[in-house]
Amino acid sequence: MSEILAWTLGNLFLNILGRNPDPLPSVAVIAWQEAEIFAVPTDPDPVVEEIVADYLKKVAALGFPAEKQGVWIQTEWAYLGDNQSKIPLSAASLTKIATSIAALETWGTDHRFVTQISTRGTVKNGVLQGDLIVQGGGDPLFVWEEAIALGNQLNQLGIREVTGNLIIVGNFWMNFQTDPQRSGELLQLGLNAARWTREIEQQYQALPPKTPRPQVAIAGQVQVQTIPPDGTQLLIRHQSLTVAELLKEMNLYSNNPMAEMLAQLAGGSIVVAQTAAKAANLSPEEIQLINGSGLGVENRISPRASVAMLMAIEDKLKDNPLKVSDLFPMAGRDTTGTVQWRNIPDGVAVKTGTLNQVSALAGVMPTKERGQVWFSIINSGSNVDRFRVEQDNLLQRLAQHWQLTPIISNKETKPYLGDPKRNLKAEG
Repeated sequence: MSEILAWTLGNLFLNILGRNPDPLPSVAVIAWQEAEIFAVPTDPDPVVEEIVADYLKKVAALGFPAEKQGVWIQTEWAYLGDNQSKIPLSAASLTKIATSIAALETWGTDHRFVTQISTRGTVKNGVLQGDLIVQGGGDPLFVWEEAIALGNQLNQLGIREVTGNLIIVGNFWMNFQTDPQRSGELLQLGLNAARWTREIEQQYQALPPKTPRPQVAIAGQVQVQTIPPDGTQLLIRHQSLTVAELLKEMNLYSNNPMAEMLAQLAGGSIVVAQTAAKAANLSPEEIQLINGSGLGVENRISPRASVAMLMAIEDKLKDNPLKVSDLFPMAGRDTTGTVQWRNIPDGVAVKTGTLNQVSALAGVMPTKERGQVWFSIINSGSNVDRFRVEQDNLLQRLAQHWQLTPIISNKETKPYLGDPKRNLKAEG
């Protein structure tokens, strides 16, 4: 029995007898946070500090003072690198990290946006004698492939011609067009292979072999209405990709229209900023947004806040098989999008950001020594291309300092746009 345990049991017995306990024996007591079970690398890392200092010197040598450059590097337990880290800076598309949080908080990873397809009239011999109604549910990635699959589903349900109009209701956006009139015109075109343009034909060629060419000829006009007309019959419930898949596409290509759509659906830029600050346990002053995409220098985020948001996303996904690396592009796995021409170490998941006077990079680096290392770099100045080179060099030096964990799977996954299984026939 240890001396401290014997003292504890003995004094418990003395208390029962009503006697004063003896003083604690003079032995070395280890604080709980110093015990071996809690041993974590919380100490600063001089090598990282030197790497950051060298980086700032190189940027300053280009004519861009260090006080206008933000850097923040941390693990779950330790802060490793810091420069202007708490100051909100123009962060460009790092704004999409906030939009990603808002989407996850609002809908979760598995939610799908539903576009409802209804008819008004009767179908006889392949002809709908009436109108086709499309009620949008906010799908931000309804593109040519989705229109082709929808047209084929209408053909399978016996509709090849529509004598009436194509009526658009609600948030129906096609090919990133937020104008419902224009979106309806694009859908009318995509439903009928006889009218396809070269662009649609190219997208069709990327679909699985033997995919049918739809033929839904709409004789009437595209009309936009605020509410569905009376007397309609629901025919198809078209499901979008999952929110997780949508976020991956948005972040991979830094798609501004998708980000704006999702931010609008989540309540607008003010709500997005508030939601992100709350999720990341940050002061609202460190996340200042005017939109959900990052277009405009008025979108300001501190380097520390961009890291905190990424860590909040990881925490949000703790009971989910998905991780931050599944919602953002990863070097060494994704061969298209914003990481295509970068020299970022394999296995590092990132979000890029670019404006005329801004180059930003935030993400997470998996290391064997320090676990997940989170970082953010926000550069202000006109030499965006050189900033990218120096950012990549900084990450390469960090990767050389630590041993990175290998990528579990380097296979690039792409969503199945135009999947016919997401067109669900309405029951009844």
